[in-house]
Amino acid sequence: MQLISDLKQQWLALTLQYSTDEALLLQEFDHLVTHYTTIDRHYHNLQHIRSMLQLRQQYDDAIHDHDTISFAIFYHDLVYDVQKNNNEEESALAAARFLHQTRVPELQIQKIMSYIRATQSHSSGDIQDNDLALFLDFDMAILGSPADEYRQYAQQIREEYYIYTDRVYNLGRSKVLQQFRQMPHIYGTEIFRTRYEKQARENIAAEIAVLSAQ
Repeated sequence: MQLISDLKQQWLALTLQYSTDEALLLQEFDHLVTHYTTIDRHYHNLQHIRSMLQLRQQYDDAIHDHDTISFAIFYHDLVYDVQKNNNEEESALAAARFLHQTRVPELQIQKIMSYIRATQSHSSGDIQDNDLALFLDFDMAILGSPADEYRQYAQQIREEYYIYTDRVYNLGRSKVLQQFRQMPHIYGTEIFRTRYEKQARENIAAEIAVLSAQ
């Protein structure tokens, strides 16, 4: 599969800087693929990882610590269980378990873990770390996608929450969307606000209207 092959190349380009144990690196990549390709992953899958890595490349000049963002992208949704509220923490711990087997410095490992944990709240408030703000914006770029792409994303999220009735899901999803709507800014960087904020708010309003009508 071309997607997996492309991601493997990017993974090795990243990780071979910190370890010469290629068997370890390939074993960990297989571990990532196993998690991101489970049958219940409709949006939070390898396509999402690829999309974020493409954004990382697109905004390369604005990034200071490319490797920290790349590691955070690969691991941020590793653990994804819609019935749990500690997915981000478990994903961060999984990243640390691997990274401690490499030459990635401890301070950088802690930074990567903090980026992953930040995806739990996705606060776009006064973030002083521009790399973190960009990373979070990459993760939320889908909100500002064209309307038809956003509708597909919304359906994929619904499919991931298939265990819940429409009533329960619609109430929960609407609450999450309202939280985004009430933020002064959905995106943490000026460039994403300029490019995506208006469309994101239109998409969110449209989805809330659909959920309310059901």
